[in-house]
Amino acid sequence: MTEVIETFETTPTVEYPLIQQKTAGFWMRFWAFVLDSIIIAAIVGVTIRPLFSVMDWDLVGINWYAPFSMLSVAIYYAYFVLLTKYFKQTLGKMVFGLRVEKDNGEPLDWSTILFREGVGRFINSTFFHAPYLIVVFSPKNKSVADYFSDTVVVHEKMFIEKV
Repeated sequence: MTEVIETFETTPTVEYPLIQQKTAGFWMRFWAFVLDSIIIAAIVGVTIRPLFSVMDWDLVGINWYAPFSMLSVAIYYAYFVLLTKYFKQTLGKMVFGLRVEKDNGEPLDWSTILFREGVGRFINSTFFHAPYLIVVFSPKNKSVADYFSDTVVVHEKMFIEKV
Protein backbone atom coordinates (compact mmCIF):
# COMPACT_ATOMS: atom_id res chain seq x y z
CA MET A 1 0.00 0.00 0.00
CA THR A 2 1.37 3.38 -0.94
CA GLU A 3 1.14 6.24 1.34
CA VAL A 4 -0.27 9.46 -0.03
CA ILE A 5 1.47 12.52 1.14
CA GLU A 6 -0.26 15.75 0.50
CA THR A 7 1.85 18.76 -0.07
CA PHE A 8 0.46 22.16 0.48
CA GLU A 9 2.04 25.07 -1.18
CA THR A 10 2.14 28.18 0.84
CA THR A 11 0.41 31.13 -0.61
CA PRO A 12 3.01 33.39 -2.10
CA THR A 13 3.34 36.60 -0.20
CA VAL A 14 2.59 39.68 -2.15
CA GLU A 15 5.02 42.42 -1.45
CA TYR A 16 3.52 45.84 -1.68
CA PRO A 17 5.85 48.69 -2.34
CA LEU A 18 6.65 50.51 0.84
CA ILE A 19 5.02 53.89 1.00
CA GLN A 20 5.73 56.95 3.01
CA GLN A 21 4.08 60.29 3.46
CA LYS A 22 5.08 62.99 1.00
CA THR A 23 7.09 65.76 2.58
CA ALA A 24 5.83 69.32 2.27
CA GLY A 25 7.86 71.56 0.01
CA PHE A 26 8.90 75.17 0.42
CA TRP A 27 5.83 76.83 -1.13
CA MET A 28 3.25 74.83 0.83
CA ARG A 29 5.09 75.58 4.05
CA PHE A 30 5.53 79.23 3.04
CA TRP A 31 1.80 79.78 2.45
CA ALA A 32 0.94 77.98 5.69
CA PHE A 33 3.34 80.31 7.53
CA VAL A 34 1.82 83.37 5.82
CA LEU A 35 -1.65 82.28 6.97
CA ASP A 36 -0.34 81.63 10.49
CA SER A 37 1.23 85.10 10.54
CA ILE A 38 -2.10 86.68 9.56
CA ILE A 39 -3.88 84.72 12.29
CA ILE A 40 -1.30 85.77 14.91
CA ALA A 41 -1.57 89.41 13.81
CA ALA A 42 -5.35 89.16 14.17
CA ILE A 43 -5.04 87.64 17.65
CA VAL A 44 -2.66 90.41 18.73
CA GLY A 45 -4.88 93.03 17.11
CA VAL A 46 -8.00 91.78 18.87
CA THR A 47 -6.50 91.14 22.31
CA ILE A 48 -3.33 93.11 23.04
CA ARG A 49 -3.94 96.34 21.09
CA PRO A 50 -7.33 97.10 22.72
CA LEU A 51 -5.91 96.31 26.16
CA PHE A 52 -3.02 98.70 25.65
CA SER A 53 -5.36 101.35 24.22
CA VAL A 54 -7.78 101.11 27.15
CA MET A 55 -4.95 101.26 29.66
CA ASP A 56 -3.35 104.13 27.69
CA TRP A 57 -0.06 102.25 27.43
CA ASP A 58 2.45 102.89 24.69
CA LEU A 59 1.90 100.61 21.69
CA VAL A 60 5.17 101.52 20.01
CA GLY A 61 8.23 101.04 22.12
CA ILE A 62 11.67 101.95 20.92
CA ASN A 63 13.16 98.73 22.32
CA TRP A 64 12.51 95.13 21.38
CA TYR A 65 11.70 94.47 25.04
CA ALA A 66 8.82 96.96 25.16
CA PRO A 67 5.74 95.39 26.84
CA PHE A 68 3.71 95.32 23.62
CA SER A 69 6.54 93.59 21.75
CA MET A 70 7.09 91.07 24.53
CA LEU A 71 3.41 90.12 24.68
CA SER A 72 3.24 89.83 20.89
CA VAL A 73 6.28 87.55 20.86
CA ALA A 74 4.79 85.44 23.67
CA ILE A 75 1.59 84.98 21.66
CA TYR A 76 3.64 84.16 18.54
CA TYR A 77 5.61 81.39 20.25
CA ALA A 78 2.65 80.09 22.27
CA TYR A 79 0.60 79.77 19.08
CA PHE A 80 3.20 77.60 17.35
CA VAL A 81 4.19 75.56 20.42
CA LEU A 82 0.70 74.75 21.70
CA LEU A 83 -0.94 74.00 18.35
CA THR A 84 1.98 71.86 17.19
CA LYS A 85 2.03 69.93 20.46
CA TYR A 86 -1.69 69.22 20.68
CA PHE A 87 -2.65 68.97 17.00
CA LYS A 88 0.70 68.36 15.23
CA GLN A 89 -0.17 71.35 13.08
CA THR A 90 -0.97 75.03 13.23
CA LEU A 91 -4.09 76.51 11.66
CA GLY A 92 -2.10 77.37 8.54
CA LYS A 93 -0.86 73.78 8.26
CA MET A 94 -4.42 72.51 8.81
CA VAL A 95 -5.71 74.57 5.88
CA PHE A 96 -2.98 73.21 3.58
CA GLY A 97 -3.17 69.62 4.90
CA LEU A 98 0.27 69.53 6.51
CA ARG A 99 1.46 68.23 9.86
CA VAL A 100 4.66 67.80 11.84
CA GLU A 101 5.96 64.28 12.51
CA LYS A 102 9.04 62.87 14.22
CA ASP A 103 11.51 61.19 11.86
CA ASN A 104 11.29 57.93 13.79
CA GLY A 105 7.48 57.94 14.01
CA GLU A 106 7.32 58.49 17.77
CA PRO A 107 4.84 60.97 19.24
CA LEU A 108 5.92 64.58 19.52
CA ASP A 109 7.13 65.34 23.03
CA TRP A 110 7.50 68.69 24.78
CA SER A 111 11.27 68.89 24.41
CA THR A 112 11.04 68.28 20.66
CA ILE A 113 8.28 70.86 20.23
CA LEU A 114 9.97 73.50 22.38
CA PHE A 115 13.24 73.01 20.56
CA ARG A 116 11.66 72.97 17.09
CA GLU A 117 9.26 75.86 17.55
CA GLY A 118 11.25 77.90 20.06
CA VAL A 119 14.87 77.58 19.02
CA GLY A 120 14.12 76.93 15.34
CA ARG A 121 11.86 79.95 14.93
CA PHE A 122 14.29 82.12 16.89
CA ILE A 123 17.13 81.12 14.53
CA ASN A 124 14.99 81.76 11.46
CA SER A 125 13.76 85.12 12.77
CA THR A 126 17.24 86.23 13.77
CA PHE A 127 18.53 85.74 10.22
CA PHE A 128 15.44 87.22 8.50
CA HIS A 129 14.11 83.74 7.63
CA ALA A 130 17.06 83.07 5.28
CA PRO A 131 17.87 79.67 6.92
CA TYR A 132 14.34 78.61 5.94
CA LEU A 133 15.49 78.48 2.31
CA ILE A 134 17.30 75.23 3.11
CA VAL A 135 13.86 73.59 2.66
CA VAL A 136 14.23 74.15 -1.09
CA PHE A 137 17.49 72.19 -1.32
CA SER A 138 17.00 69.59 1.40
CA PRO A 139 16.26 66.03 0.19
CA LYS A 140 13.29 65.67 2.56
CA ASN A 141 12.33 69.37 2.49
CA LYS A 142 13.57 69.81 6.04
CA SER A 143 14.23 73.18 7.61
CA VAL A 144 17.04 73.98 10.03
CA ALA A 145 14.57 73.49 12.89
CA ASP A 146 13.56 70.09 11.47
CA TYR A 147 17.19 68.95 11.33
CA PHE A 148 17.85 70.05 14.91
CA SER A 149 14.69 68.45 16.30
CA ASP A 150 14.53 65.34 14.07
CA THR A 151 11.13 66.24 12.64
CA VAL A 152 9.64 66.55 9.19
CA VAL A 153 6.57 68.32 7.80
CA VAL A 154 4.40 65.99 5.70
CA HIS A 155 1.21 66.11 3.70
CA GLU A 156 -1.57 64.41 5.65
CA LYS A 157 -3.11 62.46 2.77
CA MET A 158 -0.36 62.20 0.16
CA PHE A 159 1.93 59.20 -0.09
CA ILE A 160 4.85 58.24 -2.31
CA GLU A 161 6.71 54.99 -2.87
CA LYS A 162 9.64 54.56 -0.55
CA VAL A 163 12.80 54.10 -2.52
